[in-house]
Amino acid sequence: MTETLHVSSDIAFTPAVKAIQARKGSREAYARVERNGGWATTIDDNLAAFLGAQTSVLLATASADGQPYIQHRGGPAGFLHVLDEHTIGFADLKGNQQFITQGNLAENPKAYLFVIDYAHRRRIKIWGRARVIEDDAELIGRLMPKGYKARPEQAILFDVEAWDSNCPQHIPQKFDAADVAAAITTRDIRIAELEAMLAAATQPRE
Repeated sequence: MTETLHVSSDIAFTPAVKAIQARKGSREAYARVERNGGWATTIDDNLAAFLGAQTSVLLATASADGQPYIQHRGGPAGFLHVLDEHTIGFADLKGNQQFITQGNLAENPKAYLFVIDYAHRRRIKIWGRARVIEDDAELIGRLMPKGYKARPEQAILFDVEAWDSNCPQHIPQKFDAADVAAAITTRDIRIAELEAMLAAATQPRE
């Protein structure tokens, strides 16, 4: 049965969710969002830039009977490709070959992406539908990060239906080890420069 959404945020705000919001006092605030059309349904420049900078994403799927599953996918910045204003694509790399995500999508295309940027304390929630592409070598090659030492098995295309941004509350600030190492190297170089300048300035003049 096809579900009818009156506004895009209805994809998450089901009648049961709205009833709880009403009971706990947040319904009116979200109703104002609904009166303005709900959540965004297309990928704008800001979302595209955010996705292009990420190195990690969580992909949630569920089986036909509703059993949930979350899969982590990662790669160098840029591994998430915005193909158009409605579509995100990435190479699905060879892993442990359980194929739970692919099996779920074969019987239930509904999917969800959760992207969290710890350094900037920002998270994006994306609802939509996903599909696995196994027989398109050109697409898989285009989505594969250049120079990344992994073997692509297939591609996953994610059709965006709605997305929303969370507040930064309770997100711990964390930084990638490579970024920390680069910052430390820059600091150490600057310290060495300043120490050399200080040593030169304090040398006795002849």
